[in-house]
Amino acid sequence: MSNVILIANWKMNPKTSVEAKKIFSGIQKDLVKMNGVDVCICAPTIFLPELSKLLKSKKVSLGVQDVFYEGTGAYTGQTSPEMVKPFKVTHTILGHSERRELGESNEFVARKVHYAVSKGMTVVLCVGERERTDEGGYFTFIRDELEAVLSGMKRADLKKIMIAYEPIWAIGKRAEEALDVTSLYEMVLFIRKILTEHFGRAPAQKVPILYGAAVKVDNAPQFIAEGGVNGLLVGSASLDPKQFIGISKAIVTKK
Repeated sequence: MSNVILIANWKMNPKTSVEAKKIFSGIQKDLVKMNGVDVCICAPTIFLPELSKLLKSKKVSLGVQDVFYEGTGAYTGQTSPEMVKPFKVTHTILGHSERRELGESNEFVARKVHYAVSKGMTVVLCVGERERTDEGGYFTFIRDELEAVLSGMKRADLKKIMIAYEPIWAIGKRAEEALDVTSLYEMVLFIRKILTEHFGRAPAQKVPILYGAAVKVDNAPQFIAEGGVNGLLVGSASLDPKQFIGISKAIVTKK
């Protein structure tokens, strides 16, 4: 059985490099003793040089929370894949709901995904609806987000793609208010269907699908066991080594 994938999204946290190194070291230390899980920590770009020096375990990798679609140029404030590569960065989150809320269109996200993949990065592509209604319009919303990226992608590129489903309405909710596993499983099947339409069944089955919204120790094992996902995108809980390792242990125990 493949390892469960855990992507830690630290967002704009913590405040200092001292705190960042403490959190990173705490997570890495406990993961060394654990089998069945692979972790990627997506920290603020400014902390990556220091964290890369601490990277020791093959079970842990480093990621960045966003990259641009050009290597260099007059793009104030942007970061390219080439800039973070020297710091052992292998992954990037793209299309996160918080970035989309700032105005990133599906086409803009697609350009970044294609460029990152061309530079050898593994992309965690986030998709998710703002609201869920009985009419089922959220399926069209998810399809549009995926189609923008997949339409210009080669089959070989799928090896560098993970899809993280994060229903925006569920982010920040309590564990009991998060998406139910039946609805999650239905969405996973829908995403696989779209992948299959583009690349065929076998390649589509190999793309990891993650879930990210209100992930806690209490619900994480159920998302994996019954939701049909291959891993989780963890937000606030990933800033607390005890909570994050607790999620990891809960998943491994239930596998």
